[in-house]
Amino acid sequence: MDFKSSDTVTGPRAEDHLPHTAQAAVKIVIVGGFGVGKTTMVGSVSEIRPLTTEETMTQAGVGVDDNYGSESKTATTVAMDFGRISITEQLVLYLFGTPGQERFWFLWNGLFEGALGAVVLIDTRRLEVSFDVIGRLEERGVPFVVAVNDFPDAPRYPMEDLRAALDLPEEIPIVKCDARRRASSRDVLMTLMRFLHSIAMASASA
Repeated sequence: MDFKSSDTVTGPRAEDHLPHTAQAAVKIVIVGGFGVGKTTMVGSVSEIRPLTTEETMTQAGVGVDDNYGSESKTATTVAMDFGRISITEQLVLYLFGTPGQERFWFLWNGLFEGALGAVVLIDTRRLEVSFDVIGRLEERGVPFVVAVNDFPDAPRYPMEDLRAALDLPEEIPIVKCDARRRASSRDVLMTLMRFLHSIAMASASA
């Protein structure tokens, strides 16, 4: 088959180019257990076509992966998700979503490198998975906020009860969100940026 030179596309699409006004870029990691909505959040909020590494789930995961509450899920992230959002004309966030299945958690260390902060997505149907996730961030000293993804069939709890169950200090923000909605996901990222700003201000005045 003959191709014309005009048929070949090389390099990023025009809409994927970094805005010329961008002056600072920040790496943010979105973490959580299996099926909590990390890929969904990256996809809903990204201003570029997100990069995903989803693969079809197979029998190899039966008895190994805990998919309670996500039994209908047919694909899973095996490396990372990647997206980008401009918070202002000058500030750009690069978003990295981690794989949720525990057998892929060894990849988290590389994704944490250089991250300024993180969003911990939780599912109240499987709250216990979040303990290890939060523990890993605390061990690495990565500042984070917690976002409770609003699944239709998930139990609702007062935020202070969730804070107590997760043993979160008062200064760590915990918010509700709907990872399917761009505005809601963006609000979560803004909460994280305000939290990181408050940490920087406190350090500067110390």
